[in-house]
Amino acid sequence: MSERHVDCPALFISSTASGQGKTTLTAALARLHRRQGRRVAVFKTGPDYLDPLILSHAAGGPVEPLDLWMAGPEFCRQQLFDAARHHDLILIEGAMGLFDGQPSSADLAATFNIPVVAVINARGMAQTVAAVAFGLKHLPRSADNRHHLAGIVTNGVGSLRHRELIEHSLPSDIALLGNLPREEALALPSRHLGLVPPDEQEALDARFDAAADHLADSPLADLPAACRFTDQHIPAPPRLLSGTHIAVGRDAAFSFIYAANLRLLEAMGARLSYFSPLTEALPEADACWLPGGYPELHAHTLSSNTALHTSLADHHQAGRPILAECGGMLLLQQTLTDLDGHCYPMSGLLPGHGEMRTKRGCQGMQAAPLPEGEIRGHAHHHSRSHDTLPPIAHGRRAFHTAPGEAIYRQGRLTASYLHLFFASHPVAIAKLFVATTSAPIAAMADA
Repeated sequence: MSERHVDCPALFISSTASGQGKTTLTAALARLHRRQGRRVAVFKTGPDYLDPLILSHAAGGPVEPLDLWMAGPEFCRQQLFDAARHHDLILIEGAMGLFDGQPSSADLAATFNIPVVAVINARGMAQTVAAVAFGLKHLPRSADNRHHLAGIVTNGVGSLRHRELIEHSLPSDIALLGNLPREEALALPSRHLGLVPPDEQEALDARFDAAADHLADSPLADLPAACRFTDQHIPAPPRLLSGTHIAVGRDAAFSFIYAANLRLLEAMGARLSYFSPLTEALPEADACWLPGGYPELHAHTLSSNTALHTSLADHHQAGRPILAECGGMLLLQQTLTDLDGHCYPMSGLLPGHGEMRTKRGCQGMQAAPLPEGEIRGHAHHHSRSHDTLPPIAHGRRAFHTAPGEAIYRQGRLTASYLHLFFASHPVAIAKLFVATTSAPIAAMADA
């Protein structure tokens, strides 16, 4: 098959660190260009559930993850190609600072030749912004993988004079593309684990519109130069889940779900249905997926839903598969203690007690070395579990030798703090969810 490609304007939004305004700028640009009648596709670098919810609200469409390690370069390339075919602009929000991580945002931007716009929070500095911008532009991660810095946007600018001091100090090869003022009305509220979801915020659209207004007369209001995106020709996954009904927990307590995971299950033939663990029992199904989220914010309601606990126990005792990730695992343990120290009984399918913590937790890329195959994913939690089952394995950290998250197995129930990215090993995922392990699937363990 001949190579196919398509051109589409694109920008990569990065910064010096987390909390500098990347999400605000990306959402503002999405809103600004949508107001001009353009179709905008937005992606988020790395493992993240909360920023994409905010960005999806601004972009008017789903926001997909892009990560060279977790998802792989082929997946990323295909996602960008598909987006370029149907949109007028692609925006990608980076993770942490431009050079943080391995691979970093700079690596991702360079891999696909997407120009970078760096957000610099200028609060408490003026001419020093030039030095920071110079470093972001001229420090490459490697000689053959250099990113291109198209310019900077300053955030937290206090006055016109503040802006002038910054602009006059910049080298001639670094453009000041826009400014966001120091206004509380532009800031996005956050809590433990990240930003507050959009359905819990008031006046979110007003925040987006206000930020977009500040960029309306800037160069960012125009489309950037087009980038070329190539078709990866990823084949359709095998339909190993044909006829399998998977019930997915999804509500305010369990919302950490990648749309790509749902698409893969359906592409493999699964029929998905959704239920709310807060208010409903687990419906009759061949398998169950309990994703992560914020069960600690709804512990009393979850504890009181006795129909849920009974249905989960019946499902488990019948030998039907359950995949419980992070918050889903906390639901299945014996108790959950929230941030205020209140302890609530949970389903008790697994030995263990979950306790929330305000500071210490775990985050980062890990692979789950399951008997079904190794599936890549990540950890992101501010809790710990104790008095658990002996784990069958520990997560393998992407770039560190220390053991990762414990992985528990009891019958057909698999639980861990890890959030899995299903497309990293579709066959292994199918084996986790299939009602009975069939010979064809067993034979494809290493596919």
